[in-house]
Amino acid sequence: MADDKAQGFAAMIEDGSYLHYPQAGDVVKGKVVSASRREVRIDIDGVTTGVIRGRELYAESAAYSDLQPGDEVEATVIDRENENGELELSFRFAGQKKAWEELRSRFAAGDVVEVKVLEANKGGLIVRVGHVNGFLPVSQLSPDNYPRVTGGDKNRILEKLRGLVGAELSVRVIDVNEDDEKLIVSEKSVWEERQKNVIARYKVGDVIEGEVTALADFGAFVKFDALEGLVHISEIAWQRIDHPRDLLKIGQRVKAEIIGIEGSKIFLSMKKLVRDPWQDVEKKYKVGDLVEGTVLKVNPFGFFVELDPEIHGLAHVSELSDKPASDVNTIGKAGDKMTFRVISIEPAEHRLGLSLKTAPASGKGGTAGKARGRAKKKEEPEEASAESAE
Repeated sequence: MADDKAQGFAAMIEDGSYLHYPQAGDVVKGKVVSASRREVRIDIDGVTTGVIRGRELYAESAAYSDLQPGDEVEATVIDRENENGELELSFRFAGQKKAWEELRSRFAAGDVVEVKVLEANKGGLIVRVGHVNGFLPVSQLSPDNYPRVTGGDKNRILEKLRGLVGAELSVRVIDVNEDDEKLIVSEKSVWEERQKNVIARYKVGDVIEGEVTALADFGAFVKFDALEGLVHISEIAWQRIDHPRDLLKIGQRVKAEIIGIEGSKIFLSMKKLVRDPWQDVEKKYKVGDLVEGTVLKVNPFGFFVELDPEIHGLAHVSELSDKPASDVNTIGKAGDKMTFRVISIEPAEHRLGLSLKTAPASGKGGTAGKARGRAKKKEEPEEASAESAE
C-alpha cells in the first residue's frame, strides 16, 4: 500500500493534479477496498480514502449492492473531510449524473428504452427511466394505449391512464435536459418505427377489412394488419349522420378504402366502396316535385330531412314559413312527417333544397299551407255575403 501511495504522489506531482484535490461535487474514480451493507470504502489513486455510507450507498442502483474489493467505481464528493479525515462520498449523485449522461447518449442514438409507469395525471404518465423520472405525454402514447374518450372527458381520460400504472412500455427519449430535470419520452415514436415496414405494404386505393376499435365524435378507428386507420365521419356514409355510432359499433367488421397515408397516419373511406346514390338523384326527384319527408334534426338554420334512406335534403329556415319564425321548433320537430317542395338539386355537392312554405298543407308539416287555409276560410263569409246581397 505504501508503494501505491508513493507512486500516486509521484504521479500527482508529475502531472500537477495534486493542485486539484477533489472538491465537493467532483466525481472521483477509485477501487473498492472493502464493502459491507453499512459502508463501502474506496482508494482514490493510492492518495486518500473515501467512504460511502447510509442513503448515499445503494439509493440509485442495485449495481452497487454486490461490490467486491478491487472493483472500479465512481462516486461524488459531498464533503472533503469527515470526522475521520476521509473524503465523504456518494454513489447517489454519481449514479444520477451517470444516468443523465446515459440518457443523453440514448437520445442522440435514438435508442429504444424500457420504462415502468409510476403514476398518471391528466396530461400523461410519470415513468421511471433507469434512475430518472420522466414524462410520457398523452399525445405520445401509441394507438394501443391512447385513451379515446368521446367528448374528451378529462376524468375518463385520467381513469384510462391510471389503468397503465405498473405497466412496462417501450419508448424513445425525445427531450432531455439535466439542468431543468426535464425528460420527455415517446411510445408513439417507437410504434411508428415498427409500423413502417407494415405500412409500406399498402398504398392509396387499397381496400382493407378490419375491426372497429373505437368511435369518436369525428369518426371511427379501424384496426387491420397490426395497423389502425381513421374513417372520418364524413367518409362513413353518403348520407349525413350525427355520430358514427348511428351506423357502426365497436367490434364490427367493415371494409374500407385507403384514401390517404401520412407517415403513420392512415385515412380510410367506407362510403367509397358503396355506389354514390346522388348519381341518380335527378331520376328520383325533380325541381318542383312535392315529396314527403321525415325531419331528422332541427337546427336554428333549418330542418334536415330524410326523403329516403340514401337521400337527405335541407329545408332552410327561410323556406319554412311565409313569416320569419323566432323559433323553428314551433314549426316542426324531429320525427315529424311533412310535405315539402323540391326547390334545388345539386348532385355533385350532394345537396337538395326543400321548401315547406311553397308546399300545400299536409299533416304537421303544412304550416304555410295551413296559414293560407285559415286566410281562405276568413274570406269565404265575405264572399257569401256579397252573393246574398246580389
